[in-house]
Amino acid sequence: MKIYNTLTRKKEDFVPIEQGKVRMYVCGPTVYNYFHIGNARPFVVFDTMRKYLEYRGYKVKYVQNFTDVDDKIINRAKEEGITAQEVGEKYIAEYYKDAAALNVKKASVHPRVTETMDDIIKFVQDLIDLGYAYESDGDVYYRARKFEGYGKLSGKNIDDLISGARIAVGEKKEDPLDFALWKARKEDSEIAWESPWGMGRPGWHIECSTMAKKYLGDTIDIHAGGQDLQFPHHENEIAQSEAHSGKTFANYWMHNGYINIDGIKMSKSLGNFKTVRDLLKVYDGEVLRFLILSGQYRGPIDFGEEILTQSLNGLNRMRNAKANLQHLVSASKGKMTDAEKEKLESFDRYRQQFIEAMDDDLNTADAISAVFELITAINTAVKDGASGEFAQKCLELLMELATVLGLLQQDVSKEVTEVDPEVQAMIDERQAARKAKDFAKADEIRDRLKAMGITLKDTPQGVQIIKE
Repeated sequence: MKIYNTLTRKKEDFVPIEQGKVRMYVCGPTVYNYFHIGNARPFVVFDTMRKYLEYRGYKVKYVQNFTDVDDKIINRAKEEGITAQEVGEKYIAEYYKDAAALNVKKASVHPRVTETMDDIIKFVQDLIDLGYAYESDGDVYYRARKFEGYGKLSGKNIDDLISGARIAVGEKKEDPLDFALWKARKEDSEIAWESPWGMGRPGWHIECSTMAKKYLGDTIDIHAGGQDLQFPHHENEIAQSEAHSGKTFANYWMHNGYINIDGIKMSKSLGNFKTVRDLLKVYDGEVLRFLILSGQYRGPIDFGEEILTQSLNGLNRMRNAKANLQHLVSASKGKMTDAEKEKLESFDRYRQQFIEAMDDDLNTADAISAVFELITAINTAVKDGASGEFAQKCLELLMELATVLGLLQQDVSKEVTEVDPEVQAMIDERQAARKAKDFAKADEIRDRLKAMGITLKDTPQGVQIIKE
């Protein structure tokens, strides 16, 4: 398996620290609002990475944090007339709802900043003791220039960074490039914790360094997140963590590209965003997941009605294949014929195609193409009917690959086996008309049923009844 490592700017063979195990940290949401489709991309992409690693036999410890202390949370608390803690609790619960709709599996650990405060304070004190940090009027800053590798992840030149750095009003830094590890409380209403430097709260970057170390150790296999986190967040995490431990912080860095609207990055600050919660009112979560996985994760996605429609159509093609196979399984009997056994063995090439795509830096777009090729081959093989065993084996293979992608997990099957006597009488009348080659009458009955929300699908095994 190869992973494009942002740190080295090239694809590298994936070799875990410990054979058969993967330690993975993914930056989670700041919980002050519903997350938008751009926020959802890393959640879905790296959830898929985790699922694939598990599919390949790795035991994955997957850590995704919740940032539940932040200026945005404090401001939201004031707006809603509740505490910052209540804001955090509310939007963590809402995150879980929307993530579940996207088939995102819960992390092995979901640490919260508010529950990691003692560890954060100790981490900051260690950096002061090592000479990498200093206290200034209740704030604590990191000496960025002291860390020799600063800029290595983002590829930024330290001289350019220094020329662009500014000291904000109220900050007392030794150097404009230094960044906050701890922030002194500015007003009594602000959420704060006791520390050796007075009442305050942590800076953003130190939180992830501390939580990654606490749950995964000094060096982790994969650290992942959105492209926008490369600098300064992930750059600062490296500086803090490697200064603290003297070891490499993460062996592989993965970053997904943006989701854009009209060529501009989707963001809450610009107001050009669509929350997953709002999109779920129109599209189910698997459509959104399909959309996110339909492109190579490092590239941009242009969001709009066209790609939503394409994603819905693509997913429906998968769902129809699943429904048809389920119908065959229930309607057919018998063991596989020799010809079917041979055909099933030939389908293994689509599994190999799928694995090769996913091994090539999580190329979900090509993996989806392999699934579609499998569906075409299955449809051809069963068009004139099939044994129940063959249909079952085809269904199992389809579900094996779809499950890695987190697709076809939601039960949207609308096929019914029983209807009320009046409807059944119309279906029987239509069948009789078809048998008598009175196709005009058969079509007229079909249209009446469709107006009642019932679609009939003729198959070699009989009529499939689908209720809208």
